[in-house]
Amino acid sequence: MSARKAKPPVTLKAIARQLQVSESTVSRVLSGNGKKYRISAKTEKAVLELARKWRFVPNPLAQGLRLNRTQTIGLIIPDISNPFFARVARQIEVEARQAGFSIILCDSEEDTSLEIKSLELLEARKVDGFLIAPVGETTDHLQEYARRDWPMVIVDRYLPEIKLPYVSSDNFKGTYQAVKYLLERGHRRIACVQGRTASLPNRERVRGYRQALQEYQVAIDESLLVGNDFGLENGYIKTKLLLRQEKKFTAIMALSNLICLGTIRALTEEGMEIPRDISLIGFDDQVYCEYLRTPVTTVAQNEKEIGSIATKLLIEWIQSVNPV
Repeated sequence: MSARKAKPPVTLKAIARQLQVSESTVSRVLSGNGKKYRISAKTEKAVLELARKWRFVPNPLAQGLRLNRTQTIGLIIPDISNPFFARVARQIEVEARQAGFSIILCDSEEDTSLEIKSLELLEARKVDGFLIAPVGETTDHLQEYARRDWPMVIVDRYLPEIKLPYVSSDNFKGTYQAVKYLLERGHRRIACVQGRTASLPNRERVRGYRQALQEYQVAIDESLLVGNDFGLENGYIKTKLLLRQEKKFTAIMALSNLICLGTIRALTEEGMEIPRDISLIGFDDQVYCEYLRTPVTTVAQNEKEIGSIATKLLIEWIQSVNPV
């Protein structure tokens, strides 16, 4: 048996030669820019029909060399298992795809060293820009990218010391209003299970917690402010420990969706019902909250809007630096 010779791939040049037009005309039509460059409807139709007939698949590497762009965006998030970040990432992918960009996703696992390695990996892959929810413990590596004017937009978190655009919820106001809601209903002993203490969103949420208590002239009991991670296990363990200490409380403010879920599990195991035995408010709205026996009050964040706006900002930046 003789091996069958592989058919050479169809190229822009081949399509252009067949239709007797320039390669740039074919490229502009296939990238959806026919009207922008005033290419006739007849030519546009001919290009699209032939490309479809010949099953033309654009070569992203060749396009990247020609346009000096790879049409890829690097996305770094701290925890892909967190439903909040999963939904933000999904919206970013949808928005990017509609604009003709692909996403390379990295999970930093809330580890600065992994975050730095992810940035280096993405830079080696020649991404056009970055979307990043930084760990926030140190910002020197991000300062370097900002100094080099590499398109980068901060997502969910923000770093006031770096001059980079960011898209985030108002973490201070969200927690402040939630704790105020509890205070207005008579609670004076309010525990708070916080997330990663070094991250700015957590610091802002804790600031909102403290501010609300101070305005109601409620003494802040530091023993009721516990936690060091945004995960489920942190919520579970810290709630268990809170319930075992002598100082009593009537409500809990959980500073992330997973912390809240861990807290619910701990309370359930202790035979406590919400809100009969204890009141609970979580930060980040989650679908599961609606299906609990007693729906849990939450501070909602608009993940779709955060992901959409951040992606649009980055793509506008990329296109202004290196227009097609």
